[in-house]
Amino acid sequence: MVEGLTLTSEPIDGLDARKAPVAVARQIREAILGGIYEPGARIREAELAERFKVSRSPIREALPALEKEGTLEALPYRGAIVKPLSAQEALEIAGLRLALVSLAAKPAYPQLSPADFDRAEDMAVRLNQTQDPVEFFYGIMGFWHIIFKKAQQPVLLEVLTQLESRATRYVPLFIRLFPDPEKRPRQRELFLGHYRKGKVAEAVRAFRKEYFKQIRSVIGHLSNSNGSTPASRSAQKPTKSSAR
Repeated sequence: MVEGLTLTSEPIDGLDARKAPVAVARQIREAILGGIYEPGARIREAELAERFKVSRSPIREALPALEKEGTLEALPYRGAIVKPLSAQEALEIAGLRLALVSLAAKPAYPQLSPADFDRAEDMAVRLNQTQDPVEFFYGIMGFWHIIFKKAQQPVLLEVLTQLESRATRYVPLFIRLFPDPEKRPRQRELFLGHYRKGKVAEAVRAFRKEYFKQIRSVIGHLSNSNGSTPASRSAQKPTKSSAR
C-alpha cells in the first residue's frame, strides 16, 4: 500500500441511519475497484448484506444512488448490475474531465501555496507507482481536490467528485493496460511542471496531450472487445475545444 493515497472506510456497523447508505455505496465502489464485482456482474442485496454485515435497508438506499451516478444499472427482472464499460462513455468522461480541469486551473492557481504544489506533485509521482486500484482511485480524487478546492467553486468540485465516482469502473482496466509504472502516461506530472510556473494554458495542453494517450488505449481495448465504434474513431485525435 502506498501511504497517503487511500481514504480509510468507516465500519458500517454502528453508523447512524443517515451515514450507513453512504458507507455502503463506498464499500460497493471499493468492491468494484478490487475486482469482486466486475462490469456486468449482478449485485444482490442478500450477498451485500452478508458481505458488509448490515441490514438490507441501507443497501436499498445505496443502490439507487449508485445507479444515478452511473456505477450500477437496473435491468428488468435481473435487478442491479455493475454497468458495463463503454468506449463512448470513456470518451465522454475524458472530455468532461478535461473541461473541468480547464475551468478550475486558472482561478485555483493564485490560491495554491508551494506546499500545495509539493503535495500534489508527491501524490502524482506515487500514483504512478501503485498497482492497487483502490489506492489509485482515491489518489486521483485527492490530487484533483488539492487544486479544485482552491478554485473556490463548490459546484465545480461537486461535479468533479460525481464524475470520478462514475469512472470507478474504469480504474481496474487502466491498471491492467498500464501494469508497468514506467510506461504509464504522466499527465498529472506534466501538468504540474507547467502549472507551478504559472503557465496555466500550457499546463492544460500538456495534460490533454498525455491524457489522451491513456484514453486511446482504453477506447482501443474496449473497441476491440466490442467492435468498432464512433467513439474509437473520434478519440484518435483530440481537438482543442475539448479542453476549453
